[in-house]
Amino acid sequence: MQFMMIVKATKDSEAGKPPSLELINAMMKYNEELAKAGVLVAGQGLHPSSDSIRISYPEPGGKPKVTDGPFTESKELIAGFTIIEVSSREEAIEWAMRMPDPHGFGEGQIELRQIFEPEELTQDPEALAKEAALRERVERSRKA
Repeated sequence: MQFMMIVKATKDSEAGKPPSLELINAMMKYNEELAKAGVLVAGQGLHPSSDSIRISYPEPGGKPKVTDGPFTESKELIAGFTIIEVSSREEAIEWAMRMPDPHGFGEGQIELRQIFEPEELTQDPEALAKEAALRERVERSRKA
């Protein structure tokens, strides 16, 4: 099962303030531990919302609306993420608890969310086969 550790934004991350060298080193060590354990799928930091674009769907069947950042509610914004693949919810919590304070200064907040497996969304054999084929194509293109 996969989980996403969502690192919430802070005023500093939204201002584009880079992390300290100490925090970068702590996160590198943490990511190395995840990789060594074979659970790391992906992980990245994100630019502030001032560099982002939001696509919203204001009405069913309507044309999507594009809004440029910045966005005001920093507590609702994401500064980065790590995706891990583990055997249980408890293991995901254990890994999340080991992450260094992602912003330092006692301001870090991580939201841990399980990622849906295709079988949780549908039992339709045709849709599941298409999903599996797509994942296989993506994996092959990554290796190419």
